[in-house]
Amino acid sequence: MLLTEVVQGAAVLGALSSEERRVLERKLKKERKKEERKRLREAGVAMAQSSLARRSGAQLALDYLCGWAQKRENWRFQKTRQTWLLLHMYDCDEVPDEHFPALLAYLEGLRGRARELTVQKAEALMRELDEEGPGADPRLLEKTQRIRQVLQLLS
Repeated sequence: MLLTEVVQGAAVLGALSSEERRVLERKLKKERKKEERKRLREAGVAMAQSSLARRSGAQLALDYLCGWAQKRENWRFQKTRQTWLLLHMYDCDEVPDEHFPALLAYLEGLRGRARELTVQKAEALMRELDEEGPGADPRLLEKTQRIRQVLQLLS
């Protein structure tokens, strides 16, 4: 605990500037967190509990989309959520059917480079699926329908 002693000793002397005090306080806080994690590990408490409390990227993105659809006056643009939605919009497991109409409405407002890239990717996916030929996989059919809807909307 040398850092704690330095902070206490320097505080008594008043030798630290506000910037130095802030840096030392950060280091002390980091050290305390590290010790707490170590103590919890030794006690056998699983760290997985805290990760379960965190929501997944999928859930955050869908909440973002619902927030856009329901209460636009309180909604704020978030690039990471939009990126996640654009990457996973054709996957029925990631973006369930009940959210897809809201996603299509969201895509109508898409502008600039994001719109161009979305159209390019959709066209590329469509060509790729056309080359594979008609498949019996129902998931592939659903993906194709979603791609067509996006292309019709944005083209």
